[in-house]
Amino acid sequence: MRNSADLRDGAVSALSRLTAAGEDIIVMVADSTSTSKIGPFLETYPERVINVGIAEQNMVGMAAGLALGGHIVFTANAAPFLVGRANEQVKNDICYSATNVKMLGLNAGVAYGPLASTHHAIDDISIMSGFGNVQIFAPCDEAEVVQMIDYAAAVDGPVYIRLDNAKFPVVHDASYRFQPGRPDVLIEGRGVAVIALGSVVGEALEACERLQQQGVHPTLVNLSSLRPLDQDALATIIERHDAIVTVEEHSLHGGIGAMVAMLMARRQIPRRLTTLGVTEGEFAQYGTRKGIRRHYGIDADGIAEAIQAQSAR
Repeated sequence: MRNSADLRDGAVSALSRLTAAGEDIIVMVADSTSTSKIGPFLETYPERVINVGIAEQNMVGMAAGLALGGHIVFTANAAPFLVGRANEQVKNDICYSATNVKMLGLNAGVAYGPLASTHHAIDDISIMSGFGNVQIFAPCDEAEVVQMIDYAAAVDGPVYIRLDNAKFPVVHDASYRFQPGRPDVLIEGRGVAVIALGSVVGEALEACERLQQQGVHPTLVNLSSLRPLDQDALATIIERHDAIVTVEEHSLHGGIGAMVAMLMARRQIPRRLTTLGVTEGEFAQYGTRKGIRRHYGIDADGIAEAIQAQSAR
């Protein structure tokens, strides 16, 4: 059994370390002190946390202003309300204006489960990908998010990091080094390549390890850097395999499945492709997260079934 860790703990730890080292970091929340788990940072640096209340549009506008004043600003609130309610401000005040704001989209995907579509964020990657100037990341474990926070603080300009409210399996060891743009190959296999996004990498890893015991050896790619993305490296991975399975806790419209399909079309790479995610054109089902994942085939069982189906062809 792998250890697991909450990505938010890693993010807050990184922010605390950077601030202690002298970085001029301001963290802004929108009634999301608990959701962001920012407590330890707040206790040490109360003057560096601004809680605007349930006012995401104000938070984004203020964050842009503080960034223009020279601060490194991190916003931390629920992804559906960041990319939904504050959409115009994110587009104009942060992305179009290229302000130095780093957005942490918490509880993304169907993390809110039974709170249903008002609280699900199955379109955040699609929406953010439509904006210019912003870098987009989706870490799969604590080691990765810590290094993404370090990178975000160091680079000038908008960054969106897709986070969660659950513990994820630790898939990287101490030797891991995050490389922006580079597809992260977790397992080198053959035949089928599984390309997974953030929160479901653990499910994909479980599926691949289970199939290895049955003589099926898929490759597993953690596609944590969506922009920038080394398309040549990803195309090379695709070309080395007979079939591709993409997995995401996101709508199939505008997610990584669509990105991979577009790359294959542009590069004229004729490979079989299975895309697993929330069916395009519909709101996600509501219920437990486990049940929702099972419904869309993005749990370990569903992923293993998709790999086996491609392997048998």
